[in-house]
Amino acid sequence: MRRSAWGTAIAALAVIALVGCAPSTASPQASASRTITPTPSPTPTPTVDPVRAAVARMSLAQQASSVIMGTVPGTDPAALRAFMTSGPEGSSLGGFILMGSNIAADAAQEKAVTDALRIDPALPPLIAIDQEGGYVSRLPWDTLPGGRRMQSVDPGQAQQVFAQRAAMIAATGANLNFGIVADVPVNPKSFIAPRALGADPASSSARVVAAVEGEKGVVLSTLKHFPGHGATAGDSHVSIPSTPMGLDEWRAGPAAPFAAGIGAGAEVLMFGHLAYTAVDAAPASLSARWHEIARNDLGFTGLMITDDIGMLTSSGVAAYRDPVADAVAALAAGNDMVLMIAGSDAGTAGRMAQAIVTAVQDGTLPAERLQDAAEHVMAQRMALRPAQ
Repeated sequence: MRRSAWGTAIAALAVIALVGCAPSTASPQASASRTITPTPSPTPTPTVDPVRAAVARMSLAQQASSVIMGTVPGTDPAALRAFMTSGPEGSSLGGFILMGSNIAADAAQEKAVTDALRIDPALPPLIAIDQEGGYVSRLPWDTLPGGRRMQSVDPGQAQQVFAQRAAMIAATGANLNFGIVADVPVNPKSFIAPRALGADPASSSARVVAAVEGEKGVVLSTLKHFPGHGATAGDSHVSIPSTPMGLDEWRAGPAAPFAAGIGAGAEVLMFGHLAYTAVDAAPASLSARWHEIARNDLGFTGLMITDDIGMLTSSGVAAYRDPVADAVAALAAGNDMVLMIAGSDAGTAGRMAQAIVTAVQDGTLPAERLQDAAEHVMAQRMALRPAQ
């Protein structure tokens, strides 16, 4: 308001004040006519959570399919699209992991492969890749350092490497990297040592944070293999490696890089098929206790996914021989998504989704647990939607 307007307003208020001091000659009826009735405040519109609303609109079959990430070999678009719609009632799977046979000659050709996986362009699936660099690499054109070579670079360099790698991944159409090894190897000759980003909790934590920062806003970041493969001996591809390490010792060591990565904003946490027997005899991927620790102790709110369920079937443990049953058990334990690679065929993911539907229907798996898992998956998928 201009100064002249303020002056006019003040003058008007003065006149009103003078009139108010004079004896009233108005009739009671006139006074009543000047009574002002307060306008009621509008009722606030309830806030609608778009993620919960989207999952609430899904059928049981759609929810079950959305929590499965699988793979089939090859680059044929028709075969890939058929696989992505192999859930019960033709429902779409929530994710796909690119393996070696799914990789084309270059990024431009690979983009055609990943485009075939997008059944609904408005809601992209999670398209993952194991692109650690070095020892574990799916993209032949990625010559950047990875694993043990990263242990000699400072965190600033590590961030640049992961930023460049994230750009390579995004150029293929993939949107999720299973690429940040947060394990701290106790033994330099252990199975996981060549892939670790640090030889101790502090150096590993610094590079894990750098990796998350490098990938941020380009691809979704994954920390693996929770709660830490480095404290165990053996290879989880063919066994259930175990350690007697207790929770306090874990918190003082192996937990540090995971906590640091979570604090840096990593969106995905991958659970390993390894057992800390003093905490839970079951492998972490099937342990409700370890999922509680991740959520409640470390404050992780993102997507929790298993390592390849197919690895459990190769462990030699009879109880884990059926990958379909393992998928239901993994979901019940607290995972939001089940990853299936080894030993799968074009129908495995669909059978897993159907088993989840059956488990909800017969009460073996609470419907609320499936809904919660589907919401965590949906949150990440909706964050990947193209800008309108």
